[in-house]
Amino acid sequence: RPPTASSTAPRPAGSQIWVPDRGQPQALPPGRQVTDPGPRPRTACLGIALTCILSRRPGEPRSFHAVLPPKLWIHLAVVACGNRLEETLVMLKSAVLFSHRKMHFHIFTEESLKPEFDKQLQQWPDLYTEKFVHRIYPITFSAGNPQEWRKLFKPCAAQRLFLPVILKDVDSLLYVDTDVLFLRPVDDIWKLLRQFNSTQLAAMAPEHEIPKIGWYSRFAQHPFYGSAGVNSGVMLMNLTRIRSARFKNSMIPTGLAWDDMLYPLYQKYKNAITWGDQDLLNIIFYFNPERLYVFPCHWNYRPDHCMYGSNCKRAELEGVSVLHGNRGVYHDDKQPTFKALYEAIRDFPFQDNLFQSMYYPLQLKFLETVHTLCGRIPQVFLKQIEKTMKRAYEKHVIMHVGPNQMR
Repeated sequence: RPPTASSTAPRPAGSQIWVPDRGQPQALPPGRQVTDPGPRPRTACLGIALTCILSRRPGEPRSFHAVLPPKLWIHLAVVACGNRLEETLVMLKSAVLFSHRKMHFHIFTEESLKPEFDKQLQQWPDLYTEKFVHRIYPITFSAGNPQEWRKLFKPCAAQRLFLPVILKDVDSLLYVDTDVLFLRPVDDIWKLLRQFNSTQLAAMAPEHEIPKIGWYSRFAQHPFYGSAGVNSGVMLMNLTRIRSARFKNSMIPTGLAWDDMLYPLYQKYKNAITWGDQDLLNIIFYFNPERLYVFPCHWNYRPDHCMYGSNCKRAELEGVSVLHGNRGVYHDDKQPTFKALYEAIRDFPFQDNLFQSMYYPLQLKFLETVHTLCGRIPQVFLKQIEKTMKRAYEKHVIMHVGPNQMR
């Protein structure tokens, strides 16, 4: 239909719009344009998916992500060894699908996996690759016996303990396990850094919501944080504060720097710990509770939160924000709700419509999981995905195109 007055009115400087039936996004102002060096496929779809809302033709300006100052980027770290290549790629895919700000991925992996990571990430459409940069690091341990650290709990998992030492130029960092999925923008958990008080330098979620049936409160043979311990699968860190802090401990009264503390702490407790690096983090924050910010369970939602009955109240209210599929639930049939979400993101074609190719199929898939306790609360898993898509739709279509055209 012909353009109306509202569609031809001047737009605010820097805005980029997508009109479903009229063509190209509006150009950015001079100085903000970056030319795309090559062509790529373009899909024909309504502008209700992020992939369509932000799409552009060769030669069109890149979005604001391309000009965001590096100091405002989100830094995301992951450690992937053994057979964790696919899981890690699906986790990173979930991050770029929903997030707005530019991200720097710090990937720690074995030499044999490095070429495949580079290959797979470079094959993503440039609509997504322009939202991140990535760097791949070898597995290194700066203190103690590397073979001991490598074998602690899962392969290479202890690498996360050394991130403050290795990433010396990074101020703040979000570390996640490979079996994590973002169901809302990473930007939202990154904002929790602003809620740290003057002493806090890391954030984690409780290991369990009900201490009397939690693992640490029943079985731990070492000190642990709070009444139920904390889970390290999603860990937000102010690395600058960690590097400058002196940590109280059970070894010397004067306190130790982070990198000086790790190996002596491991030597003292190695015969008492079960969950490796997570146990060491619990010990550290047992002696330094004022340094930890505890965020709610919906930022690290695991099978334990629903497999015995729903016990994460914040997820019931707000929906799951970050899904953590530990216990290998993405790859077996014990928790089909978790597996369904993993496969939906893994198999989602980048250029497709998020509503049609992810959200609606998930709703149908969840109907097959109602025989499980987790499957009886599908709204908990879908609420944040729905909110994210609705926000994107309203922001980029209704606000920028105008409600009069949306008929």
